[in-house]
Amino acid sequence: MIIAQITDTHIRREGDLAYGKVDTAGFLARAVAHLNTLPIRPDVALVTGDICDFGLAEEYELAKSLLNGLAMPYFVVPGNHDRADALRQVFDDHSYLPNDDFMCYVVDTYPVRLIGMDTTEPGEAGGVICDRRRRWLANELNKELSKPTLMFMHHPPFHTGIRHMDVQNCRGGEALGALIAAHPQVQMVLCGHVHRDISVLWHGTMASIAPSPAHAVSLDFDPDGEPAFHMEPPACRLVYLSGEGRLVAHLSYIGEHDGPHPFFDDSGGFLS
Repeated sequence: MIIAQITDTHIRREGDLAYGKVDTAGFLARAVAHLNTLPIRPDVALVTGDICDFGLAEEYELAKSLLNGLAMPYFVVPGNHDRADALRQVFDDHSYLPNDDFMCYVVDTYPVRLIGMDTTEPGEAGGVICDRRRRWLANELNKELSKPTLMFMHHPPFHTGIRHMDVQNCRGGEALGALIAAHPQVQMVLCGHVHRDISVLWHGTMASIAPSPAHAVSLDFDPDGEPAFHMEPPACRLVYLSGEGRLVAHLSYIGEHDGPHPFFDDSGGFLS
């Protein structure tokens, strides 16, 4: 099984550039085309929040029209830029989304159990896993203790060293981490929010952030660094379920790149 992750697409109204510079719709269209044309196509795609920039219905309409181009099923969770009411209105045919305060759900129809977590807090840039959401998660984890499990959510529950992003990460991370540590079937936690490729060993599991297919948050460890972005090579996360039942994370760069080129000649020797 192969799982794709797309995050932080920040779609605006058609023709509107994010921050006056970034054609986020164009970048998402290229990401969709990239996933559809991989030599082995992913079985499913996870969209981990900040789907749109202002949470407007017309932004979601554009985002959905682009995401519907995926040649595989996809599942969404919200980020802090999203608005639950507009998201539910436009994605009303996504029956897995619960009609509840939080968009937390389980997809158990694949070899990997997928758990989507809603980390949003209305009106806040940062996220939270509150007691209610943690209790819900504990109950779901206890239903299936042996199947490889992957959680996906927007806000990372760990610090990255980029201070202006760390002050708006996921509150309740330590309590969440203790729960994850008690459930070793959770092999990986996929996050977004920081627009960079970041990985950490977190409470006994691998937690990672995927880059945006559009703009990247600038890599700046200065505690007084100002929020800024760079136009770095766009990419998405791919997760491969190995024959041993382990989840393996890869980064897949989007765009045209020179290759593939052979290592060996026709006789099996290294090319000089």
